[in-house]
Amino acid sequence: MKPIKMMPALPTARQGRNPFSPGGKGRQNLKAFIQNREMQAALGSGALMLLAWLLSSTEGPGILSVVLYILAYGIGGWQKAREGVETLIHERDLDVNLLMIAAAMGAAAIGYWNEGAMLIFIFALSGALESYTNERSGKDISALLSLKPETALRMRDGKVEHVAIEQLRVGDLVMVKPGELIPADGTVVRGQSAVNQASITGESLPVSKSSGDEVFTGTINGEGALYIEVTQSAEGTVFAKIIKMVESAQTEVPASQRFIKRFESLYARIVVVVTVLLIALLPLLPGWSWGDSFYKAMVFLVVASPCALVSSIMPVMLSAISNRARHGVLFKSGVHVENMSMTAVVAFDKTGTLTLGEPVVTDWLMTDAAEAGEQEQLLAIAAGLEAISGHPLARAIVQYSTERGIQPYELEQVKAITGWGIAGEWNGHQWKIGRADLLDQPAADIEWVRRRAELEAEGKTVSLMLRDEQMVALIAIRDELRPQAQEAVHQLQQLGIQVAMLTGDRPAVAEAIGHAAGVDHIYAGLLPEDKVARIQELRERYGHVVMVGDGVNDAPALAAATVGLGMGMKGSGAALEVADVVLMNDGIEQIAATIRLARRARSIVRQNMIFALSVITLLIIGNFADNLALPLGVVGHEGSTILVILNGLRLLRAR
Repeated sequence: MKPIKMMPALPTARQGRNPFSPGGKGRQNLKAFIQNREMQAALGSGALMLLAWLLSSTEGPGILSVVLYILAYGIGGWQKAREGVETLIHERDLDVNLLMIAAAMGAAAIGYWNEGAMLIFIFALSGALESYTNERSGKDISALLSLKPETALRMRDGKVEHVAIEQLRVGDLVMVKPGELIPADGTVVRGQSAVNQASITGESLPVSKSSGDEVFTGTINGEGALYIEVTQSAEGTVFAKIIKMVESAQTEVPASQRFIKRFESLYARIVVVVTVLLIALLPLLPGWSWGDSFYKAMVFLVVASPCALVSSIMPVMLSAISNRARHGVLFKSGVHVENMSMTAVVAFDKTGTLTLGEPVVTDWLMTDAAEAGEQEQLLAIAAGLEAISGHPLARAIVQYSTERGIQPYELEQVKAITGWGIAGEWNGHQWKIGRADLLDQPAADIEWVRRRAELEAEGKTVSLMLRDEQMVALIAIRDELRPQAQEAVHQLQQLGIQVAMLTGDRPAVAEAIGHAAGVDHIYAGLLPEDKVARIQELRERYGHVVMVGDGVNDAPALAAATVGLGMGMKGSGAALEVADVVLMNDGIEQIAATIRLARRARSIVRQNMIFALSVITLLIIGNFADNLALPLGVVGHEGSTILVILNGLRLLRAR
């Protein structure tokens, strides 16, 4: 049928409308339905058909009724005829549009003007409905295009200037007034406000933003002015990546739809050949006139056309994509909806996926070498050492100090010790923080060796703090499990799906996190190529695999899986580029619901195809066995097309 078109811009950003909020406004939907140009043409065609029929039934001027019928044909059939001719010229192929137009013209040729006009009217009506539903189902994602900012207020040399967003560079300072779109990905350097992030994350409530917080292009500033330092160029923003995904989602079609397209071409040729044979051979049989044969052939041409079959898949897939978009899950195409419905295994990366990706200090234990009341001072020294490091474990120690209101000391001669940790001087002493390998020595205190083993068995990374090579504190740090991880894993297992965890971390840490999350399979100590090998093993053993990851090292595994699912908020650019589906708010609890919806979409496609083929078969039998009237054939054929489209629309509101 026709290609899917992008929805025009919807609500303006200044109104603060959430493009992912369930529209559901009956009046707005009805207005959009009526304003659809194809719908207007179909309704106009129907009105002319009715007027022509009234004139002919009251013995009005015959020529006038014929003129009205011709106008009904032209208004209702022009769009379909053009699409059919374009397919014939550019692709050298037949489609259902030409079959329907040929049937209508054939009916008119033997004097069945009203039947032909009815065929045109209902065919145009079903086409307009399909066009409307495609736009309706794609609205929630294409509405993002209306949130694309065009200009920004850049501050330079104390002056404010309007510039196109393409002119913004990393490091520029922009001001965003209350109610305005945020023009670039960046970090708040001054100001405080609540930001509506629904266009990016799907969150229904605004999120408070202040100095140091990250903000995204296309989100809507609330009541306060914000000053933002740009961290991404226009083409590298999360918003730009979303737009790219939207465009891909609306053009790529699943394998089942490609099969139907190939089938349509072959089937249309067969229908044309059979129609010609009926016209040529039936008059040779006793009792058959040329007019009766032609009428029978026209009925066959109508009822045998695969309109309902062609419309069985894409409205369903687009409805599923739209439904998930409202929950912050973006599919790059309908292909991945189909693939996700067959999921047998979901494999998670650990860090930043099952866990928060933000290590925190869980234990701070003082040794006998530390003096009484020295804990705060040791913490200030530790924070001073780690303040210059960008390592996640170092940030955890600094954060631990900040939360307790302890200011870091300024140490001297601070330097990194490659492969071990960091060292510095303060108050005449040499201080170090690093790996706990000191406890591997034969002279190590047995009690502290035992404590380290207990902490590591809990999935924690243990570091030591040394003063002049003497241990004064033991620090345990762990990347905490996401609050929703256990429930997300449990929901997947309830669907009969195996859950695996792939990580490059140590086996002890992996075991602790994996058991806490409740996964079925744990694979630890993996390099990127090892993750790919495990994905391939899982595919061979169980079938289709969904890989969930956020880092650069996950990109090969995401590509190797049946469906790669990337974390949108904190995921790397490489992971988002490779991923087939993106969780814009990192909500792993949405994975089970998405698979459930994908399975439902596959079930509806199957229902549609069985129904469409059954109707075609019954109508063909009725045509030859019981002299099916052309109007009944038109209603049965086009009615089935409308029904399969409406059946697919059910997914728009599926919970």
